[in-house]
Amino acid sequence: MPKDTAVYTHGHHESVLRSHSWRTAANSAAYLLPELEPHMRVLDIGCGPGTITADLAELVPQGHVTAVDAAPGVLDRARAVADERGLANVDFAVADIHDLDSPDDSFDVVHAHQVLQHVGDPVRALREMYRVCRPGGVVAARDADYAAMTWYPDVPGMARWQELYGRVARANGGEPDAGRRLLSWARRAGCADVTATAAVWCFATPEDRSWWSGMWADRTVASSYARMAVDGGHATERELADIADAWREWGALEDGWFTVPHGEILCRKPVRSTG
Repeated sequence: MPKDTAVYTHGHHESVLRSHSWRTAANSAAYLLPELEPHMRVLDIGCGPGTITADLAELVPQGHVTAVDAAPGVLDRARAVADERGLANVDFAVADIHDLDSPDDSFDVVHAHQVLQHVGDPVRALREMYRVCRPGGVVAARDADYAAMTWYPDVPGMARWQELYGRVARANGGEPDAGRRLLSWARRAGCADVTATAAVWCFATPEDRSWWSGMWADRTVASSYARMAVDGGHATERELADIADAWREWGALEDGWFTVPHGEILCRKPVRSTG
């Protein structure tokens, strides 16, 4: 049986927040944006440092965004982002996606970006998201798929990173290849009207390569993921240092190209019949 909770593999090291703060509604939730209307109430689950949250709040100026995360500390960062942008239509709270503290039918949109890959029971999580979504509203989720990530050139050590990350994430109770599973999870959760799509991040300019490779090099040796890899017996510190060097080597290549594929789902909750 899956655990209801899982250990968050990435943690909140500076290298992780560097990545998460880069995310916007445009580059991480484009599939959802056509669904938004100015008056809507939105629940943003796993908001992290709040950059996507702030974008969503700006897109529903007559509505409201409630942003939640399981980690209390990161919410201070999210509040600061909202304050810096002068947003008054957003609030923040600690919450467990498996047991949301909201009544049924509370929100027009229930959104989770890169969350379901880190939870112990994604089907139960989607069932909760669906419960708090109002009839006529949408549940939206987007997750990466680590095994489908690909890059060029094939620098020695990069494949070891991919294999190691998958092993550590699964040992923590998560599913790093969540993107391909979202449709299946939604159907198992009882979501009948599901639209499944895919999108990618691509890092191929010198600036993007430098940022992406430097972030992962730092994350590989200094984040919670690094500690869990060593403490769990999955890798030695020397191996992690070699993988970090591989990231830097790839990032310095003029032909370097990296894609991160994502699965996406929009689950429409049917309006109840009054007849």
